[in-house]
Amino acid sequence: MFSSVNLSSPLSLYSIPVVWFTAFYPNAWKFSTINNTIGYDNVQPRSNTAKFSENKNISPRLAAKVQRMEGAHLNGNEAFPLWTAAILAANIAGLDNALMNKVSLAYIGLRVLFNQVYINQETVGTSWFRTAVFFASNLMPMTLLIRAAQKLAAER
Repeated sequence: MFSSVNLSSPLSLYSIPVVWFTAFYPNAWKFSTINNTIGYDNVQPRSNTAKFSENKNISPRLAAKVQRMEGAHLNGNEAFPLWTAAILAANIAGLDNALMNKVSLAYIGLRVLFNQVYINQETVGTSWFRTAVFFASNLMPMTLLIRAAQKLAAER
């Protein structure tokens, strides 16, 4: 099955769970950090970041990093539906597999870069780089949505 996988193979649907994972791993990293320091409250999981940040035994730098982990996770959750819609529309429209695969790889790479920059940023300059990566990543699903719409409109 995988012996003949190449860029022209229909792989773009596999990007959906991969993109979901890019949204999930910052939260797993946050969980691990909190659990290994003050302990994770699974009864009230949404209160953990605030409790962690307010804890006087936690450095402000680490508290800010955990807040950014949560922010990267939330941003990924917000971006996920757009990506899923774009991939589904592109597949329904029958866009070229190589194009969809290249855009998928670019999007995944940009989402991972976004997360790493977001979580590790500590300066205003780096925050603007994060913003640029965010907008660059959004070009990927928009490209697929527009091309899918154009192809479907041309077929009517």
